[in-house]
Parts: sequence; C-alpha cells; structure tokens
Amino acid sequence: MGRALVRQLAADGCHVATCDVSEETLEETRARAEQDASPATRITTFVADVADEAQWLNFREHVASEHSTSHINLLFNNAGIGGGGSFVSEDRNQWDATFAVCWGGVYLGCRTFLPMLIAADEAHIVNTSSVNGFWASLGPARPHTAYSAAKFAVKGFTEALITDLRLNAPHVRASVVMPGHIGTGIVLNSFRYFGLDPKHLDAEQIAQVRARLASQGIDASGASDEDLRNGMQLQGEMFRDQAPTTAAQAATIILEGVRADRWRILVGTDAEQLDRMVRETPEDAYEPSFMEQVRAEGVFGAMPL
Repeated sequence: MGRALVRQLAADGCHVATCDVSEETLEETRARAEQDASPATRITTFVADVADEAQWLNFREHVASEHSTSHINLLFNNAGIGGGGSFVSEDRNQWDATFAVCWGGVYLGCRTFLPMLIAADEAHIVNTSSVNGFWASLGPARPHTAYSAAKFAVKGFTEALITDLRLNAPHVRASVVMPGHIGTGIVLNSFRYFGLDPKHLDAEQIAQVRARLASQGIDASGASDEDLRNGMQLQGEMFRDQAPTTAAQAATIILEGVRADRWRILVGTDAEQLDRMVRETPEDAYEPSFMEQVRAEGVFGAMPL
C-alpha cells in the first residue's frame, strides 16, 4: 500500500521521500514510481527501521538535504507488521517488536516530522490504523493482541491530534486510515521480518508452527514439514492475491479522503461492513456468533478466518 501511495503521489507531481527496511524493496518502488512521474519529480529512498528513533532522525536529515527543504506538506505513516498474537503464551520479543513498528513507527514519525509539517503553509498527517483499530480480533480462536493494541493506539492518537492541532497548529490536519483486507505482502513480509521465511524454516521453527496451530485447535500431525512450509507461503500469497481491494485501489481511496479533508478514512467494503457491524452490536463483537455473522456477510472476501 505504501508503494501504491508513492506511485500515485509521484504521478500527481509530488516530490516523495520514502523509507523501508529493505533496500531492494525501495529500489523497486522508486523504479515503478519514476515510470509514472515526470522527469521533474524527485523521488528519494532511505533505508530505516521505523521502530528506531535515531533512524527516523537520519531520515529527516535525508529529506531536508536531498529535497533542499525545511518543510513537508504530507506525512504518511504506513509501516506495519503482524506478530505477537498472544500476550499470554507467545514470545514477548515478537510482541514488543510488532507494537514498536505498528504504534511506535507512527508516534516517532509524527514526533520527528512535526517541525517540518508546522513549517509548511498547510500540511496533513495520514496515519494508517486498521479495522483491527476498532475490532481487536481475527476470530474467536486466534489471539491478535500486539497488532490490535497498536492499531487502537494509532486510531486514538490520531483522533486526539485533531483537537491538539486545531488549537496549536491549525494549518496541520490529521486523518486516520482504517483498511480492511488489502492485497499487500504484509503476511510474507512479517514472516521475513521475524526470520520466518516459509521456504527456509528450520526444525525449531517448524515445531513452533505446529505448536501455534495446535493452540488454535488445528491438527497438523498429518502434515509434513514441507507441507507446513508450503502452507505458510500459500497463506501469504493468498492474502496478497485474493484480497477484495488492491493496494492501488486502497491508495486511491486514501488520497481521495485526504483531498476531501476527511479525518476518518475507511478503506474497502469489508471495512465499511465491519465498522457497521461492530457499532450495531458492540457487546457481541468478540462472541463466536459475531464471527458467524462476519462470515455470513462475506466480509474479507475469500480469506478464511
């Protein structure tokens, strides 16, 4: 989704600075964006982990020097990974890392670039939360605490910024983006971020996968190690390729929302459906019957939950 935003912004004539943990991914993004942009449009890349404040500060210096500017007009905080599902039974390091990227990346991004936003004549902060920012679940049999907690924090922080900015920097606006199932590589990228490339899982990692499946009531005793590797790869590919909303469509919805100065941007019919359902029966949102209704209404397209 970040790549799609870069491409559409560049095509619209915006100078863009983008960062990612993968230099290879950045170079691919820049190459694609340059195909859509005019020669006068400047697109720069910077390798950084958004969970690290020092790297954010280095990125800000990059933006100032490479774009010869003291201000920016748009800040998109869009990085995310999934992991640390259970607060009770899973590894704390993975939980903390997920929270640090999904919440800390937004917080540090805003902290780092706020002076450059305020220095602009007008500016806009766009923070990506999720449907898991108003519904902390992937279903009754699968804990999802780190990602959901982070996305709730992003939503609450951005909503609080609306009044804060209105009082203290009224020329700066803020929007929270809440996507449903978007066709991105977040599942495969998250596996790799935690050293769990499905194609290269070792015996210890395979054992952890089996234990996690068992905790979800899934009997994988008849599956070989190679079956599990292939299954994880297929899971990530299905999430990317069978989504009801593409990354390009999501970027278009987000940018249309920013242009319309909407502070709350739902992305995808599934996000709209789930938002309605949670509001209608909030007390039932974490009951098995609610998940049955989600499935009955076809929320999230073809992905099983």
